[in-house]
Amino acid sequence: MLIELSAIAFSTLALFPSVDARAVELEKPSLRPRQAVPGPYINGTSDNYGPVELSISTQGGGRNATSPLLYGWMFEDINHSGEGGLYAELIVNRAFQGSSYNTGSIRGIPGSSIVSSENPILPLAPVLTGYESIGGARLSLDNFHPLSAALTTVLEVDIPLNATGEVGFVNLGFWGMDVSPQTYNASFYVLANEARANYGNITGINVSLRSNLTDDVWCTTKIPFTNPSGFDYTHLSTQLVNTVQAPNSNNTFAVTFNASEVAGSTFYFDLISLFPETYMNRPNGLRKDLAQHIKDLNPTFLRFPGGNNIEGHSISERWIWNETIGPLRDRRGRVGDWSYVNTNGLGLLEFLQWTEDMELEPVLAIYAGFSLDIFGYGGLGGTSYPEDRMGEVLQSALDELEYCMGNSSTYYGSLRAQHGHPDPFHIKYETPRTSSSTSLTEIASYIELGNEDWFSASYPYRFPILYNGIKAEYPDITLISTAFNESFGQGQNWTIDIPAGGMWDTHHYEEPTYFLKNFDYFDNWQESTDNENVTVIIGEYSVYQIDTPDGIVNYSNPVDLHVSYPRLLSAIAEGIYLLGAERNQNTVKMTTYAPTFQNFNFFNWTPDLVGFSANPMDTVLSLSWYVQSLFAHYRGTESLPVTAVRGEINPLWWVATIDGPTNAIYLKVINSGNQSVPLTLDFDVPYSGSAENLYAFNYRGNATAVVSVPLILPESTRTNETTFDWGVPPYSINVLQFDL
Repeated sequence: MLIELSAIAFSTLALFPSVDARAVELEKPSLRPRQAVPGPYINGTSDNYGPVELSISTQGGGRNATSPLLYGWMFEDINHSGEGGLYAELIVNRAFQGSSYNTGSIRGIPGSSIVSSENPILPLAPVLTGYESIGGARLSLDNFHPLSAALTTVLEVDIPLNATGEVGFVNLGFWGMDVSPQTYNASFYVLANEARANYGNITGINVSLRSNLTDDVWCTTKIPFTNPSGFDYTHLSTQLVNTVQAPNSNNTFAVTFNASEVAGSTFYFDLISLFPETYMNRPNGLRKDLAQHIKDLNPTFLRFPGGNNIEGHSISERWIWNETIGPLRDRRGRVGDWSYVNTNGLGLLEFLQWTEDMELEPVLAIYAGFSLDIFGYGGLGGTSYPEDRMGEVLQSALDELEYCMGNSSTYYGSLRAQHGHPDPFHIKYETPRTSSSTSLTEIASYIELGNEDWFSASYPYRFPILYNGIKAEYPDITLISTAFNESFGQGQNWTIDIPAGGMWDTHHYEEPTYFLKNFDYFDNWQESTDNENVTVIIGEYSVYQIDTPDGIVNYSNPVDLHVSYPRLLSAIAEGIYLLGAERNQNTVKMTTYAPTFQNFNFFNWTPDLVGFSANPMDTVLSLSWYVQSLFAHYRGTESLPVTAVRGEINPLWWVATIDGPTNAIYLKVINSGNQSVPLTLDFDVPYSGSAENLYAFNYRGNATAVVSVPLILPESTRTNETTFDWGVPPYSINVLQFDL
């Protein structure tokens, strides 16, 4: 009997609204007509709903080891996924490191330009956004009293001579802040202005969490502060122990004085910080609930820190790894590629600790000498390091790897130890290797050289310089090329020769039918492309728009075509593409959806895997999240040969694996059609067990838009000890587990 069945069954009504499709010429006799308007099917789905019979072999040969890293998580700071999201800092604009901006086109000027900015005088310059006065305090920005060489703009708080009651400021947070029963860690730097030293009887500074809608103060504490310095900044910190649940996330963080103690005084504040309890209780860590959703998906690797965000809108504003480490007061931040400033609080060490806490294999992307310059789309490209200057880029990469992996006798390894992590990060390999100049413990395995470098014309010379230079120091590392044959723009037409043992990162934002048509793309990819022993990471993918007559993705996102939230058709098409990867784990070693997070209050790119706001109750796990979670939880250690005795692929799609330790077979089967398909499974050994149930899912604003459909298998599914008969439901994604 079947011991367990876990699957996803989605409501067919959620695929598209009920509309008529205009018939056009058939692409193939067995496929649906191309859609002119949204219709109730995926174009690439066959209308052959005849019986399918599969023979699953466990006794003969043909098994191949599966990739333990097949399902992972990709992160870059887009959609305020880091700042105001996964990075748990609750204070917006905490150190006045810059401001937001918008890019667009200007008539007569090629490419993209900054068309609006939060600071209308100097785009990207600091602003007071997020701060409001209490008790008549005058708030302004100051550059005469920098906190550090990195943080040069501070908040000036002038307190009027006639001030009474409480006086100071509040911070509004990233579209509010969650106030729930937990302990918050608050801190800031403060400096007094000795020319306005009217604070002789000061006793302290009050900090509190309060409602932005009512007079409610949820919790408060007083930090002793009796001898303000006008020469050096004083670092103050405290804990706010909160015992109440605020009814919503429209809350603020207040820093106030008793006006009778400081009237007529001026103070400067910077690096104003408030952290809730974090994942694994890491200081400067991750938002607990969002991090848990990552862990619950069951990924095995993390691709970071980007993404376009690693490249920068200019070379000087790229992700510079050694500006993301060390004390926060020494991290200047940078202009991010996605319209807002990155504080660099979520830096290299924090990423590595994240992989350590979740037991993830790091896939570290390094800057590869190319910056996008406000996205030179349309073939304009960006700016590249000249070939004779690429040695600087290589050295920076080697320094970064030494910080990650060097023992404490190396320069950057000792710096990492000073930052609180004396041991090299254990990643995968532990092959001791001694260089003539340094002692390195080689324990990294995957390093990505750039991101989407088919946007540039210079990767053909940049890639070999970096590849050969890193391989000379780390011969066992797998180096990932971000381009193979995708080059376009500037009249370029080139292919990267990826050495054997290397890896190619391919990205796909497509229509559903693309993923169905490319189900078998990797079946003989190595041989057909002359890439012997070259493997693949599908580093970014998602269904981006519904099927259209011409099959061309429109990245201007017309509302009638663009998929803003993952739909049922997204889950089905992406699931089929993942089955194609599972069939070819000798070639495809890793996959990850992108982007993964979307702040509902500010986003640059949709669809996304997880949506959220300041209120944890708003978080939505998309249909695409559930598909990946299901597949990531049920993966065997070896693939099994499956022979179609009757019927063929489409509208049923399948792959089978076996888990050696448990001796369980996992059959993943998807029905992309709108009718049930009879399925017979023939095993060469008896199986045993009973059926359980399955799952199903939703999007924001209607958490039950797609309702779960329990899968209760009748007794008739088990014909005998080696045969299983079942009608696979329409529009369903299923995992069947058979214990041998």
